[in-house]
Amino acid sequence: MQTASKKVINGWAMYDWANSVYNLVITTTFFPAYYAAVTSLKNFPDGITFLGRHFVNTELKDYVLAFGFLVIALLSPILSSIADYKGNKKNFMRFFCYMGAASCSLLYFFNKDHVTLGLMCFMFAGIGFYGSQVFYNSYLPEIAAEKDMDRISAKGYTMGYIGSVLMQLVGFALVMTMEDKGLALTITFLLVGIWWVGFAQITFARLPISPKSERQAKKHVLVNGFHELKIVWQQVIKMPVLKRYLGAFFFYSMGVQTVMLVAIDFGIKELKLADDKLIITAVIIQLVAIAGAVAMSKLSATYGNIKVLIFTVLLWIGVCIAGYFITTELHFYILASLVGLVMGGIQSLSRSTYSKLMPETKDTASFFSFYDVTEKFAIVIGLFSFGLIEGITNSMRNSLLALIAFFVLGLLMLLATAATQKNKTVTY
Repeated sequence: MQTASKKVINGWAMYDWANSVYNLVITTTFFPAYYAAVTSLKNFPDGITFLGRHFVNTELKDYVLAFGFLVIALLSPILSSIADYKGNKKNFMRFFCYMGAASCSLLYFFNKDHVTLGLMCFMFAGIGFYGSQVFYNSYLPEIAAEKDMDRISAKGYTMGYIGSVLMQLVGFALVMTMEDKGLALTITFLLVGIWWVGFAQITFARLPISPKSERQAKKHVLVNGFHELKIVWQQVIKMPVLKRYLGAFFFYSMGVQTVMLVAIDFGIKELKLADDKLIITAVIIQLVAIAGAVAMSKLSATYGNIKVLIFTVLLWIGVCIAGYFITTELHFYILASLVGLVMGGIQSLSRSTYSKLMPETKDTASFFSFYDVTEKFAIVIGLFSFGLIEGITNSMRNSLLALIAFFVLGLLMLLATAATQKNKTVTY
């Protein structure tokens, strides 16, 4: 196939620009800082009461987000199957975009008297973000030739990092200039939703309508998606390289995504860093991630995707080991820079590697649903493990030990993937 026009490619990448503000502002910087302040021991000395139980504030946040990922993991097979058969994946992408953006904006009303509202909006914002990603990712093999996938995938992440940093700077300016810091933060949440919806219109205007599947749905609409996953799995198990790669992706995603979601919480609780320093750290991470995504794309062209992923996972293991021992602000900045370097690279390269290894098919949404379900269940396990260990030991450092184990398992599976590749003389 031929790579789509520059207009289409830029329109696709613009969705990363639009929705990555959620990833940075809501999951990484401003919301964690605001949540920590609102739910602090000063306001809730006995912990947060939820469903009749008392929770450590960050533990409860991990559980709520993990539940949101579980919802996505269960919904995406149904939705992507409908999108494949009806050729309307753009409509589903639009629906989840609007849900996520609205939830971000509703965080404007989150305060110590409305903690449950804040947590629910936080969860639905995540469902909107990751729900739309299923359909966004599935466009990649439709608009990019195999030789261009690494470059275009990296372009999307790069656009996302640039856009999110700009929105972050807007929020930072509000915090610095407004006397009421809490109001400045909630206004930023409102602007995130507006930014997300506004720039997404460029994507929706430029992306093509996907073709309908030539196959007929074999099951009822509510179960056909899971039937499709079974069909995908039956193809995957006949492809040894792809099968081992997905196993590796499952394990190292438990670590990667969890680190990205809890890094700022770690800085707040374990190192007692001030909010402004955490915000600056997050900007550094995003800027370094741009270089990381581009560098990993170039390295993969020289050494192959799997070898570069092996190297990247080794770096992630080092990050987690170092994180267990760090005690100073300088250590955190150094570690955050390394996280940024490997964060963009591993996400971009994981997506393009899967696009290359999957068989040629028109039902790309079903294959990317499988990919996303794999990732989402990995995140559920990662977040739940992290929160559970913190709740038991009252220390986020101990939770890092579980992440190290996940990364090691992912590394072993990547080595098995490389060995299988070599035997089959596969070049990816």
